Amino acid sequence: MTLDLTLEDPRWTSLPPLAERGISATLAHLGLDPEICEISLLGCDDSRIEALNTEYRDKPTPTNVLSWPAEDLSPKIAGERPSLPRPDFTGEIALGDIAISFDTCQREAEETGKTMSDHVTHLVIHGLLHLLGYDHVRDPDAIVMEALESEILGKLGIDDPYM
Repeated sequence: MTLDLTLEDPRWTSLPPLAERGISATLAHLGLDPEICEISLLGCDDSRIEALNTEYRDKPTPTNVLSWPAEDLSPKIAGERPSLPRPDFTGEIALGDIAISFDTCQREAEETGKTMSDHVTHLVIHGLLHLLGYDHVRDPDAIVMEALESEILGKLGIDDPYM
């Protein structure tokens, strides 16, 4: 897997191993070869993610994770799984970009009584699933996405975040 990791916030010392673990588990679970997948991940703070959220989603507030898929893989029918991406002419699959905020992740972990590492792993998986066409806007899609997150996290020994 090619993981282009940028750590703008020095507090993100734990992000590299958590990201690799969550991304590898997700790709393996979906049957994608991690060796040919490319992902960019930005570890930032609330100020930076708020600017990105404002610019790209017109929502002037910080959030935990944002994703920009390289390709729209979302299904047309609610509740269906997205189709898997195919390698390009080079044999690689560019999946897209993810940004994750330390401040919001830390605050949410504390508020929910989760460890920071479990919460960050969950959000990396969540962001990657967005790159792969999963979403939670429509209820049937949310059911599919949340179930998949729970399955992947369970394989990693992390409690179901939706229970």
